[in-house]
Amino acid sequence: MFICKVSPSLAAGCTMVLKPAEQTPLSALFYAHLAKLAGIPDGVLNVVPGFGATAGAAICSHMDIDKVSFIGSTEVGREVMRAAANSNLKPVSLELGGKSPFIIFYDADLDKAVELALVAVVYNKVDKKQFKKILSYIEHEKEKGPPF
Repeated sequence: MFICKVSPSLAAGCTMVLKPAEQTPLSALFYAHLAKLAGIPDGVLNVVPGFGATAGAAICSHMDIDKVSFIGSTEVGREVMRAAANSNLKPVSLELGGKSPFIIFYDADLDKAVELALVAVVYNKVDKKQFKKILSYIEHEKEKGPPF
């Protein structure tokens, strides 16, 4: 998740403050160390390990932070939204409880789309019930046909 969040920010020329999950801070700190070795200047990529109630809340409510992106539970997502709104009304991106989001356009190669959906689902260790739900969405769109 570190790379998915950091890469676009750095590519856009933005600085970033990242609070990793409290259970796994060492990997984020190591990646930040690698970024420094690769030449990313001090202050561009900042890792703040800690608990959500303290470190996370401070990030969400800080007036100099312009955007918050959060991956986690719906309950904590609500708290993130509240804190962001009560500070400088910063935009918030939330990924809450989903697995393997996948957009398939009506003109896509459905066989390839199903194959890629399967890889995404298996990669994220989703059970068969969830995969059947994804397949039902694909079939629904296939039967629905072009939008115009």
